[in-house]
Amino acid sequence: MTVGGVVFLLVVAGFVFLIISGYNKLVGLRQRSDEAWSDIDVQLKRRTDLVPNLVETVKGYAAHERTTLDAVTRARGAAVAAQTPETRAQAENALTGALRQLFALAEAYPDLKANTNFVQLQGSLGEIEDAIQNSRRYYNAVVRDLNTTVQAFPSNVIASFFQFHPRGYFELDSPQDRRVPRVAFGS
Repeated sequence: MTVGGVVFLLVVAGFVFLIISGYNKLVGLRQRSDEAWSDIDVQLKRRTDLVPNLVETVKGYAAHERTTLDAVTRARGAAVAAQTPETRAQAENALTGALRQLFALAEAYPDLKANTNFVQLQGSLGEIEDAIQNSRRYYNAVVRDLNTTVQAFPSNVIASFFQFHPRGYFELDSPQDRRVPRVAFGS
């Protein structure tokens, strides 16, 4: 074999190595983003599972506040039905707004504010909201890494060939929604 043939084989081997390592990096990032989304999904499910208990507790004290209770129930249903990060984010934004209205409603009922079950559910919701925020932060970091790799040269060529696409971030719509919906119940 000639020197030119050896150089050609080394160039081809280097090119194949570049493609394989780029592909493997993209697969790893896609897997991490799937795992991170799964973590968010678990936390969101915990929150949607808590909502019926909150609604039932409030219903016992404020049954005539049907509009707010129905809004929370509808928002929960939409959140459960959403499939993609983008639609899930929109549904979760609506649920956060509905929960904010529910807690504002609770302010008008001193007996409800003093209810141990309601206070405990509110505390659980705060913990879940913190977990959602942490999971969302991790997911968005992984998606940022995936999107950068999908869009940067030379990995964008590999990504295009193997049908890797940028993913959407899981974000809240407005600065008001960025605050955790908490209501302080004093004694």
